[in-house]
Amino acid sequence: MQVHELMTPDVEVIRPDDTLQTAAKMMADIDAGILPVGENDRLVGMITDRDITVRAVAEGRDPDKTMVREAMSDAVRYCFEDEDAEEVARKMGSWQIRRLPVLNRDKRLVGIVSLGDVAVETGDEQLAGNTLEAVSEPNQPDR
Repeated sequence: MQVHELMTPDVEVIRPDDTLQTAAKMMADIDAGILPVGENDRLVGMITDRDITVRAVAEGRDPDKTMVREAMSDAVRYCFEDEDAEEVARKMGSWQIRRLPVLNRDKRLVGIVSLGDVAVETGDEQLAGNTLEAVSEPNQPDR
């Protein structure tokens, strides 16, 4: 099974020059804890609810004035839509990532795949369990 068969294709994207308040509102509206950050039709980062909390609010930054680019992760891990779902699940486990942007071979964002997608769509309980176990281990230095 390839990733495109189990990913979520409709993904909301935020711009790096949007505010953290805008990102938080978008996350609340779509009931998500992560957003891809896009600029000029390219994926340039990811921002999570934790990024907003830890990298900005905890430091006393005003979410209405702080830009997404100031709190996002710009070292983005991703997979390609034609990759094998089992291999991507292993990558998610080794990278300790629960959600992964999915790109086409032109490196354009086409979806997002989650640990839940892997568990439900592949029907492989052992794969899902092993991936969850790896993702849930205490932080690894390679993160």
